[in-house]
Amino acid sequence: MSDTLDPPLERDAPQPPPTPPVSPRRLGAWRGLRPLVMRLHFYVGIFVGPFILVAATTGLIYTITPQLDQLLYRDALTVPASTAQVDLGAQIAAASAAVPDGAVTEVRPSPGPETTTRVSFDAPGVAEDYARTAFVDPHTGQVRAVLDTFGEWLPTRAWIDTLHRTLHLGDVGRVYSELAASWLWVLALSGLALWIVRRRRQSRVRRTLLPENGPAGRARIRSWHGSVGLWAAIGMLGLSATGLTWSQFAGENVSNLRTALDWTTPSVSTELPAVPTSTAPVGATADRVLAAARGAGMTDPIAITPPEEAGQAWTVSQVKRSWPLEQDSMAVDPTSGAVLETVRWADWPIAAKLAEIGISAHMGILFGVANQLLLVALALGIIVVVVWGYRMWWLRRPTRPGASAPGGTERPGVGAIVVVGAVAVVLGLFFPVLGVSLLLFLIIDAVRQEILRNRDHRLPS
Repeated sequence: MSDTLDPPLERDAPQPPPTPPVSPRRLGAWRGLRPLVMRLHFYVGIFVGPFILVAATTGLIYTITPQLDQLLYRDALTVPASTAQVDLGAQIAAASAAVPDGAVTEVRPSPGPETTTRVSFDAPGVAEDYARTAFVDPHTGQVRAVLDTFGEWLPTRAWIDTLHRTLHLGDVGRVYSELAASWLWVLALSGLALWIVRRRRQSRVRRTLLPENGPAGRARIRSWHGSVGLWAAIGMLGLSATGLTWSQFAGENVSNLRTALDWTTPSVSTELPAVPTSTAPVGATADRVLAAARGAGMTDPIAITPPEEAGQAWTVSQVKRSWPLEQDSMAVDPTSGAVLETVRWADWPIAAKLAEIGISAHMGILFGVANQLLLVALALGIIVVVVWGYRMWWLRRPTRPGASAPGGTERPGVGAIVVVGAVAVVLGLFFPVLGVSLLLFLIIDAVRQEILRNRDHRLPS
């Protein structure tokens, strides 16, 4: 949503009618801030645009992964419906035979008559944060497939997810996604400010919300850039906020803040009232734990997690992330089958609920296909806004005869520089990538303005 000044030689668009004067008192603060906001939006868009473009493109690909899963892994995910049922212990035994060197880390019983049971293992040769998962027919006990999974994501979806988050570059790649998420909300808000103030001063409510279809040229591109950016702004802010929770540096700070404010996702205690004298087989225990959880009202889909250490309770958690969310969890005594503690979704802190809802929406699973279509529209909107931004820059590139300086040459007020600098320092404490890059921008902009001023002084009058 650019608001840069038109070049003197631009004659491909009709000139707007004169605008009525605006009270200096009302726009005094904005006049001091506008040049800095305008250049911030322009230069950040130029240099961070590629990162945002990559994030939007990979995110667009990610939105279709649920359908890819069904297409590529249909044999692993689905089975013919039947009234026959093999107990969970037998299913786990079959999965263990298929992954003989693995230790069970999670069991997801089949949530319906046409879906498989998932049994995940910690096994040698599996990548960090991945699991080896056996997909078992709950009616026959037959293992349909064994795949390496990332959480609940199957291989293709996991690969695309990693592409979106890190470009498969590990921690170095996480900086790219953090840079995109950090600046996306800044670009959205700065663009909103520039676009709305400009249109409000021209009394163009309709043209604020809808693009103009005038003669081809930079003015029409700017109209589409601003209007589409306006409609996409809320989505951009949401993607930025939820994306930062996964980031390398800001994500850790967000987690620490949530912990300090008691906004974290609550979990059940795995402490047992008494240390068991013997350990039952995993399969038999899983049947007992499942029966106890369902008897206490736990509904599918659920995940059963054995304890990491002996002498602890098992946990059973609902994993329904579509609306309405179901995220109850229980701790179950593996020996007696007694439910020791229950944490209900209704009792979660509001901040934890909002985080869970936002992340589910970001992943396109909150409202199913409707959520996916919304993300597709948002990703396409971000892509075209970035492309239009570069197109406007090209039409007014510095090498073009008669072109004015990019982002304008008007100097911002000292107060504006001080305020933005202070904001950069504060943001740097919480969002390091954003804070450091914002300070770098302020330094570069100040040097650039000084060079331009000295050049103008040297020019003959």
